[in-house]
Amino acid sequence: MKKTGDEYFDSEEFRDMLAEYEEAVNTGQPVFLDADELAEIADFYQMSGQMDEAEAAITLAEGLSPGAIAPLAYRIHEALYDGDTQRAWELLDQIIETSEPDYVYCRAEILLSEERVEEADAYLRDEFGKVPPEEYQDFVVDVANIYADYDYPEKAMEWMARGKQEDTPEFKELLGRTLFGLGKYKDSGRIFNELIDTNPFSKYYWNALASAQYMDEDYNNSIQSSEYAIAIDPKDPDGLLSKANGLNRLENFEEALKYYKRYTEEVPDDELGILYQGTCLINLGRNEEAIDTLKHAIDVADGREDYLFEIYQELAFAYSETGDVDIALDCLDKAEATYNDPVQIGLVKGHVLLSAGRLDEAEEHFQQAVADSEEPLLTILRVIVSFYDNRYLDAAYSLFQNYFRVVPDDHKDGYAYMALCCYELGRQAEFLDYLKKACRVNPRECRLVLSQLFPSDIEPQDYYGYISEKMK
Repeated sequence: MKKTGDEYFDSEEFRDMLAEYEEAVNTGQPVFLDADELAEIADFYQMSGQMDEAEAAITLAEGLSPGAIAPLAYRIHEALYDGDTQRAWELLDQIIETSEPDYVYCRAEILLSEERVEEADAYLRDEFGKVPPEEYQDFVVDVANIYADYDYPEKAMEWMARGKQEDTPEFKELLGRTLFGLGKYKDSGRIFNELIDTNPFSKYYWNALASAQYMDEDYNNSIQSSEYAIAIDPKDPDGLLSKANGLNRLENFEEALKYYKRYTEEVPDDELGILYQGTCLINLGRNEEAIDTLKHAIDVADGREDYLFEIYQELAFAYSETGDVDIALDCLDKAEATYNDPVQIGLVKGHVLLSAGRLDEAEEHFQQAVADSEEPLLTILRVIVSFYDNRYLDAAYSLFQNYFRVVPDDHKDGYAYMALCCYELGRQAEFLDYLKKACRVNPRECRLVLSQLFPSDIEPQDYYGYISEKMK
């Protein structure tokens, strides 16, 4: 049986129990397992995407032990996944043993789902005071895991500090996840590298390392780490998506497209993979294919609004590239209907109109976007970049000059873009001046904007030094 990456589900103990259950189900024999064990089997099936099997196992558990905590906790998590906190509260009320850890954890999770964070924390601290000393560590780790799952890394770290710092895989994994949530990607990567040393065949660890490297903009190593996960399981969706994202960041759109397609084969009902196929096709200049792909993404989304804003926005870019400007603007109206972001919509509408030479209309949208923006300097920079992208190079150069006259002394954004603009206009001395400043104040922007001008093994902070040596 294929490894899941979960230590318990991959253990011999669980696999024997699962085999016993499946043998009984397949032969029509009675199932001699309790409600807790059946709930674990349902969790395994759910994690593996076998939803019908999960439902059968949890239904059996409910029938065997009405009111048992484990099946009710499973149903509570189902309700929370569906965003139905009212149903979750109703299920919680059916649990009699209100001092049991599963009751405490479920109650806290419902509160967190309703974003009642301080109320949840006060409740957990109160319950922690009732825990026997020998159970302190388990309680602390369980609560920290809940906070990490619900993306409250500061709270997770706060609770971990209440316990002992363990050298166990479980504790180190929690620490790695929490550091990731805190944006400490190098530290998170170091933890997962240590875990890989102890278990090199864990695709979960490799994928976690790949994610930390990706967020740290170490795209080559991120791709390499995801390749180890794919080697362990060639159909692993996380590994396939991680590799595709890394390739996409390196602008290897042809290879990225292949891996997004492989991801979609494994997770066909996730519009995200289809959306990114569309963006790759746009970058490859295959706009008609992109339009068909993005329309399919809308169908797959089936009303879910998670990615509809991005899908319609990319569809607008594709139509803009084919010259269908009015259809592109209609797509942006549909994007605006899914998510209220007038600044982003104004910028994209301006960009689309600019690409069609409709300068006056574009400027109206750009001006409104700046007026609506809470970060006008950043928005003005995006307007200038739009002029550059649409090949209004002289206009972009003049706008950049005015921009840098008004920014504060400690401003860090835009210098790499101006360097590139000067490079294309043949203004060599200014190119070098702006490159020097960009390397000093914003290496990240240098990598994003100027990497195509330099060998891949040169770090962005060294671009100026490299070109100075070349000129000598």
